[in-house]
Amino acid sequence: MFSPFYLAIVGLAILFVFSYLSLLPLGYKLSVLVVVYLCTVLLPTFLIRVYRRYQGWSRIELGIKERRMIPYVIAILCYFLCYYLMNLLHIPHFMSSIIVAALGIQVVCAIINLWWKVSTHTAAIGGVAGALLAFSVMFMFNPTWWFCLIILLAGMVGTARMVLRQHSLQQVVTGFLIGLVIAIFAVIHV
Repeated sequence: MFSPFYLAIVGLAILFVFSYLSLLPLGYKLSVLVVVYLCTVLLPTFLIRVYRRYQGWSRIELGIKERRMIPYVIAILCYFLCYYLMNLLHIPHFMSSIIVAALGIQVVCAIINLWWKVSTHTAAIGGVAGALLAFSVMFMFNPTWWFCLIILLAGMVGTARMVLRQHSLQQVVTGFLIGLVIAIFAVIHV
């Protein structure tokens, strides 16, 4: 449910519901969400699953450091395709900034994962927190309760990653901070 691939779709859905973008026609909002879903959830999940099966690896075996880079590259290329399509369709830049944030988070996590394993799950929820803070500045609203909810969810995600013995506390916190900082920067500067 809290897969890193859902960062972009959740961010756009929040914008479409809680900002003035709720005034956009439903057909437009759905078409944007479908494009984003296809490029950021369905396509990378499918391609990574095909790659994993082709290699004969289980999900756990895919988590080995040397085997993680191809899935990162697949996801990064899919997110870049999404950003390209959004520009081609003339979707406003502040909406595509969510894709830029997710793309930046994945690139930074992929680079760090060459040497040290960092939690992309908490990086994704950190990205949601950072985007919320940046959009609250842009649209001038008080994000306190929503931010509290995201922090609670981030704690649950981080705890789950540690209970599953996928990450240490340092990897979880580092992932969250990476997502937070990159999303704030991407949303404000795009």
